[in-house]
Amino acid sequence: MQHRYPIAARAARALRRFARGEDGTIAIEAMIILPVMFWAFLAMFSIFHTFHQYSVNQKAAYTIGDAISRETVPIDDAYLNGTHSLLAYLTAPSGGTSLRVSSLWFDAASNKFFTDWSQTRGGPQPLTDAMVANWHSVLPVMPDKERVIVVETWNIYDPPFKTGLEQRKIHNRVFTRPRYAPQVLWNPGSGA
Repeated sequence: MQHRYPIAARAARALRRFARGEDGTIAIEAMIILPVMFWAFLAMFSIFHTFHQYSVNQKAAYTIGDAISRETVPIDDAYLNGTHSLLAYLTAPSGGTSLRVSSLWFDAASNKFFTDWSQTRGGPQPLTDAMVANWHSVLPVMPDKERVIVVETWNIYDPPFKTGLEQRKIHNRVFTRPRYAPQVLWNPGSGA
């Protein structure tokens, strides 16, 4: 007996055969999975690079703090300009860098912190007595009349790939006690 709709029957058989067939599934799965795997690889690389940049910035701040803490003669503008250049060299930022170096001391009688001096390069304002007076949660515990060098660095970080991470500002604050002198002095004659 002849079938009434031979084209429909052949199309139905072809569809059933296609549904049961497994030819080419690896290629189709690869086309679906490869972009996701590529994005995941770029995201992991960007996250690793972000943590690496945070670490580099922190190490640069510690290096600058350590160098300043060893000074026995007053530091000046040329010295601070050099440390700002060192920060830019060590961190290789995608944006600009900023630096603030301050000498602070603690008065136990008033339970407040005070500034001996504070100098900046690249944008932030110098610290004042009013700004640091109640930095008990920021600064380490210090004995009466003890001094500390506070080095703060800022760096604009741009991730290498746009995978959900955005541009951010990295800020570090490190504390170093003067090593070879009771305090590190600022030379006001060099311009402040």
